[in-house]
Amino acid sequence: MSKKLVAYFSASGSTRKLANTLAEVVGADTYEIKPATPYTGKDLNWNNSQSRSSVEMADITSRPELADKTAQIANYDTIFLGFPIWWYVAPHIINSFLESYDFGGKTIILFATSGGSGFGETLNQLKPSCAESVKWIVGRVFRGRTDKNTLNDWIKTLPLD
Repeated sequence: MSKKLVAYFSASGSTRKLANTLAEVVGADTYEIKPATPYTGKDLNWNNSQSRSSVEMADITSRPELADKTAQIANYDTIFLGFPIWWYVAPHIINSFLESYDFGGKTIILFATSGGSGFGETLNQLKPSCAESVKWIVGRVFRGRTDKNTLNDWIKTLPLD
């Protein structure tokens, strides 16, 4: 059985709640991906084209700085990678995270939170940030509160060892 990690970025707390519940369900460790400068409510105002998140998401090369690079990725075979959907893709801090570690030969299972968007072009935007030997699994976008039974049902559909 492989050792699992749930790594996640959460700007408002929704993805954090989901990630912690998922970690409980799959028996995984957790690692929170944090920006060097935390996001404020003003930074997350998607209605303002000059807000921090809007500016970052408008620039596909944007790589927000991480608060730390202490995830022990080498210790894990399977990484559940969670984030909110921003502008139909993963926030660029996820690329920052992926580019900071060697994920070669690992399985990365994506999961996300969103009020209505799907994964869009997320996988295509994340793949270049990792080694080609990564096995990618596009998981699921969850809306609102998600209980353990829903997560258990989802996990059963995944091609895990």
